[in-house]
Formats: sequence, structure tokens, C-alpha cells
Amino acid sequence: MNIYLDMFLTFSKVGVMTFGGGYAMLPILQREVVEKKHWAAEEELMDYYAIGQCTPGIIAVNTATFIGKKHKGNLGGIIATLGVVFPSILIILAIAALISNFSHFAIVQNAFAGIRVCVCILIVNAVISLWKKALVDIWTVLIFAAVFACSVFLNVSPIVYVVVAAALGILLQLKKIKSAGKEEKK
Repeated sequence: MNIYLDMFLTFSKVGVMTFGGGYAMLPILQREVVEKKHWAAEEELMDYYAIGQCTPGIIAVNTATFIGKKHKGNLGGIIATLGVVFPSILIILAIAALISNFSHFAIVQNAFAGIRVCVCILIVNAVISLWKKALVDIWTVLIFAAVFACSVFLNVSPIVYVVVAAALGILLQLKKIKSAGKEEKK
């Protein structure tokens, strides 16, 4: 199959299954892009996801664009982006045409309630997956605890947390490199 068609269809599958926004997309994206297609490593996906949260726009679109560009250049980024938004556009158009006629029915309201519960589970699964890969030592746990506490008690942009956490990550890596150099000299 043509790689661009494959990319479009893969990201369309991700797009059609992404109810509830970018957080709910992560397990599906991980399965399709990391496990099945091997277009990105799990760590890369987490990095793209983190960057996608910090950049303007929708997390799912940003992440798809990063993966597509990494795998097949600018055209790959465009194709992946179109793939992930295409199902949403079709679904939104269909819902917009019909919602006002059917939103008062109990079955429709119950369906949306069920979808909300499912989205919560998908988000919890994404958090657990990220937790296992991100919190690998005492330093990452401390960064997590600090960012979590600050986000609960302070009204600061998430971008600030990401930038500070990235800076701390860089400093910790430099410290590890410096320590490894000292050990080597001994």
C-alpha cells in the first residue's frame, strides 16, 4: 500500500476513535503508531505528546503532525494531520445536522453519558501508561510531585510547568553526565 495512504488511513482510525480529546487518543495512538506501524518509539510519542500540549492547537493534530513529519517529511506531516481531522469533520457535520432534532431523546442523552464514562477510562489508561514510562527515578517523581502541587495550588499556565520541567530534566541529565565522567576518571 502507498505509505501516504497507509498514513492517512492509520491517522483516520486514530481520529475516528478519539472521543474526548487528545488525552483519550494516547492509547490508540500508541497501539497504532508505536506497536503496529513502528513509526515512532514510545518515548518519542510521549515527547511529541508533551510538545503537542505546549504548542497552539489540538493535541491530537499536533502529535499527528510531528509523527507524520518525522516519518515522511513535510508531506507526511500534512497527510497525518489531514487523516486525524478528517473523521472529526465528517462526524461533526453529521451531528450538527441532526443534534437539534434528536438531542431531547433519552436514548441520545444516555449515549452521550456512556461516551463520557468511556472517555474517562481512556484518559485513566493514558495516565497510567505515561506514569509507568515517565516516573523512572526519584528525580522524576520529585518533578512530578512539584508540578502536581503547583498545578493544584497555583493558577499558572501549563506551558510554564512544561518549560520548568524540561529545564530540570536537562539539568539532571547534565548532572548524570558529569557524574559519569568523574566515575570514569577514577
